[in-house]
Parts: sequence; C-alpha cells; structure tokens
Amino acid sequence: MREIAGKVVMVSGAARGIGRAVAERLLAAGCQISAGVRDIARAPAGSTGFAYDATRQGSAASWVQGTVERFGRVDALINAAGINPRASLLEGPDDAFQEMFSVNAMAPVQVIRAAWPHLVAAGEGRVVNIASLSGKRVRNDNLGYAMSKFAVMALTQEVRRLGWEHGIRATALCPGFVDTDMTAQVTKWPRDQMSRPEDLALLVETLLQLSNTASVAELLVNCRHEDTL
Repeated sequence: MREIAGKVVMVSGAARGIGRAVAERLLAAGCQISAGVRDIARAPAGSTGFAYDATRQGSAASWVQGTVERFGRVDALINAAGINPRASLLEGPDDAFQEMFSVNAMAPVQVIRAAWPHLVAAGEGRVVNIASLSGKRVRNDNLGYAMSKFAVMALTQEVRRLGWEHGIRATALCPGFVDTDMTAQVTKWPRDQMSRPEDLALLVETLLQLSNTASVAELLVNCRHEDTL
C-alpha cells in the first residue's frame, strides 16, 4: 500500500455529503486537503478552502492555481460535486438536462484538464470521479442524471487511457442510494438502509493507497441487492 500522508488532494463538493466525508477521512489520514467549495467558510476544519463554483467558467483553473501556489503540487483529485434535479425523457425540463451535464460531467473535465500537468508531475497521480450506479444502468425516470453520470464513466476511461503512461490512475466510484441531502427526496428506500458517506470515504482512501499495479477502473457500491452490472 502507498503512503498517502502528506499527499495534496483536491476535493470538490467538500462542504457536504460524500465530498465532505472524503475530505475529513483523508485529513485524518494525514493528507493535505484543498477543498473546492462555493462558500469557503463551509470547508472542513483542517482543510484549506478555495472558492470553486462548478457552474462558472474559469473556476476550476483558479482553484488548481490556488492549490499549487499554496501546496506546490497536486497528487490526487476527487470530483465529488454534483446535482440531481429531475429531468425525464418525455417531460424535461431541458434546462435541467443542461445543468446536470454542466455540473456533473463538464465541471470534472475542466478540473482534470487544469490539474493534468501537476498530476503528470506527481508520477503517481490519482483521480477518483464520484459517478453513480445511474451511470451503469437506468432504473428511474431521471434520465438527465443518468446521462450525466454515463458521461462521467466515459471521462474516467479517457483519464485512464491518457494518463496510464504517466502513472495516473483513475477510478469511477459508483454508489447507489447514499444518505446525504441529495437523496432527501427518495422515499422508496429507507434512509437507515442507505449507504453511508463515511463508507464511500473509506473506499476513496483505499483507492489512493493502491499501487500503480493494482488499478481499479470502476467500483460499484450498493445498499440493496441488484443483479451484477
């Protein structure tokens, strides 16, 4: 297992949900956390908060620049920021499709692009994209969310392809229902039986610890029985 204490890790969406749990877990492991958040005051204690708005052009580049100026490098990137409004095939609304694709898919593209030379320089750079089981199959009418997460799966494959010879390893972490505010509207599955953000954070820590010869392309996590995808 690789030693990750001291590693500089950028975490988007670090103010809440999975992103916050990941940031707190990695802080406890001794990582230096660059927390990308809309409100710096909400960055986890012990992290360094940077203003990051996934909907704003140039925000990713500014966040990466600030991180490098503060820490001198980037060793890993966790793309956890995401949204989940409803957007169905027959009803739309179309602007919700566009918003989810922008935040869930294109924002990680922009952060990875900005961080790329620093991940290459790290020699063993890591990228973990928080995708979803909705990026592997469609089981409800929120097609917009599924389409955005299918795009994240493609993005992860391309990061693996382009980054392999540079020592960059990428993983799509695909949970089902997780007990966060994003699933507050879910009523078809009990909240006390949903996956915990802390469980996802433990998996992220493990992924960062793996050597280059133990690369995990996709990691599917479910809180209920489902046929293997």
